[in-house]
Amino acid sequence: MELNNDEIRRYSRHLILPDVGLAGQKKIKGTSVLCIGAGGLGSPIALYLAAAGIGKLGIVDFDTVDYSNLQRQILHTDADVGQPKAQSAKETIQGINPNVEVVLHHTRITSENALGLIRPYDIVVDGTDNFPTRYLTNDACVLLKKPNVYGSIFRFEGQASVFAPHLGGPCYRCLYPEPPPPGMVPSCAEGGVLGVLPGIIGCIQATEILKLAIGRGGLLVGRLLLFNALDMKFRELKLRRDPECPICGEHPTIKELIDYEQFCGIVPEPAAGIPDEVTVQEMKKALDDPRLGIKVLDVREPFEYEIAHIDGVPLLPMSQLRQRFTELDPNQQYYLLCKVGARSHQAVEFLREQGFKYVKNVRDGINAWSEEIDSNVPRY
Repeated sequence: MELNNDEIRRYSRHLILPDVGLAGQKKIKGTSVLCIGAGGLGSPIALYLAAAGIGKLGIVDFDTVDYSNLQRQILHTDADVGQPKAQSAKETIQGINPNVEVVLHHTRITSENALGLIRPYDIVVDGTDNFPTRYLTNDACVLLKKPNVYGSIFRFEGQASVFAPHLGGPCYRCLYPEPPPPGMVPSCAEGGVLGVLPGIIGCIQATEILKLAIGRGGLLVGRLLLFNALDMKFRELKLRRDPECPICGEHPTIKELIDYEQFCGIVPEPAAGIPDEVTVQEMKKALDDPRLGIKVLDVREPFEYEIAHIDGVPLLPMSQLRQRFTELDPNQQYYLLCKVGARSHQAVEFLREQGFKYVKNVRDGINAWSEEIDSNVPRY
């Protein structure tokens, strides 16, 4: 794997590093990386790996660019809104370094395609934001003996590690044997994230990849790095391989990929409407015609209500519902609204447990209202 004169100029600051040099840069050029996700974490990962001269970079992403992505997903620009993230990522990467081979995978990674996607690459980097994909990525990497460079972010906190049982360390399941109950951990869309945070964690992941490529330095194998942006503090936890781990332990029971949506307790939505759900059109009818006797409640938090709300819909935050549900009439019919429908679904389940028979969730929440009913209501 030789470097041409243009590459020698481009990577000169690497070449004069004693721990990289010409030999190390050739190794970087000879390394292939699969980046799962071209979002908040995938952006700095892909940008810095491309700039560093990684030889082959695969991008797995099925999503399109949204305005709400631009606060942190620096692979994409305003002009890319509505375009596939993978394609937008490729254009940005090649603008930084046309020497990098970019391979696009416009698909969702699943149990059916994960092994085929991962097998051709040397290193896998996890830039995802959901538990089924994290467990799937972990298990596929363990089965194929590929290093899994992990990162996650939420609000002001992030964490990073390198899961590689074949290098003597633990896997993701050793750290988190079971996923949290569905809805227990909000997504970034529900809980928010500081825009610069994925840049910090993604750069740490990119650093680990380059160290893996050149074979130098102390890796985050067996270590979990925790970062708190508000306090500007790093902490480190030592991780040990679990001998009882079902995939990397002494007697593994997982020998092929499983149904990760089911494992994480996520029930797929049926094709038809869910009995306990209504559309924003049905909600509008209830607001327009008081004779129907239906009340709509917003269960988001006050700071969200300040950003966007619907006239005539009072606020009863989910965080206060357990203390204040006695203020509600159990014989009244209620439609519950949140941002995208997740928290309001939980609120419906809670109220049903308390004896409320006539409560329904507004599907896709206030975002759907903004898109389908009233665009003057901001979508955030």
